[in-house]
Amino acid sequence: MPLAATGELVARAALARTAVAAFNVITLEHVEAVIAGAESAGAPVVLQVSENVVKFRYGRLLPLARAATAAAERASVPVALHLDHVQSDDLLRQAPGAGFSSVMYDASRLPYEENLASTRAAADWSHAQGLWIEAELGEVGGKDGEPPRDAHAPGARTDPGEARAFVDDSGVDALAVAIGSSHAMTTRTAALDHGLLKRLAASLGVPLVLHGSSGVPDDELRAAVEGGIAKVNVGTALNIAMTGAIREFLAASPEAVDSRKYLSVGREAMVRTVAGLIGVLQG
Repeated sequence: MPLAATGELVARAALARTAVAAFNVITLEHVEAVIAGAESAGAPVVLQVSENVVKFRYGRLLPLARAATAAAERASVPVALHLDHVQSDDLLRQAPGAGFSSVMYDASRLPYEENLASTRAAADWSHAQGLWIEAELGEVGGKDGEPPRDAHAPGARTDPGEARAFVDDSGVDALAVAIGSSHAMTTRTAALDHGLLKRLAASLGVPLVLHGSSGVPDDELRAAVEGGIAKVNVGTALNIAMTGAIREFLAASPEAVDSRKYLSVGREAMVRTVAGLIGVLQG
């Protein structure tokens, strides 16, 4: 089927008080696993390509984007493409021509006023191109190789009043909020601030997004969806599943040299992870 639009998937999820799963992909095996897992669960899904992944792929967006598009168009469930954690305006401007219906523009590293100004400009440009745009306020942390953020540190959480002003003044379509999760967590031990989430959901008129969801236990994810999260981003969990399965295979078969043997094992591990996490979000 044709590519779905991220904004439509998120809007439907928000209306149904559920969440759409958005998985960060690095290789074609990631793409295939996410789609297969979503098909197994019978649910729509978002494929996310981050700016860091574009850098890993020699700075080229199109090869992975076109592979993802080809795979998505053959899927039996709706699949959307989302460009994630974009800091480069040049990369942002490549999104419409590469099949992406949405972007997450990340100026959260900047002081508030600079974040707002940069995000406002990105939102104006994105909307003129028909793109749905997400931004971040607060400090989820754990990106760019830094250690996972202390999500309980003073000032890390998203302030509801500031978030409302930011959304109103920037014109973004969704907001990633810092409520206790952190990127790149390899243990599922994050404790979310559900009281803060409730206040954010009551204050804002746009869908809320949870980043760093790989470190969030199942019961916390379910509670977050019940509290108003409409899009759940997952990346590290896929890499844990893939790497663990490949390590186990190679340890048992040290003579193996055909990459298809261990990549297929890694891909199937990711399929199970995707289907399991979507099942959690669906309740």
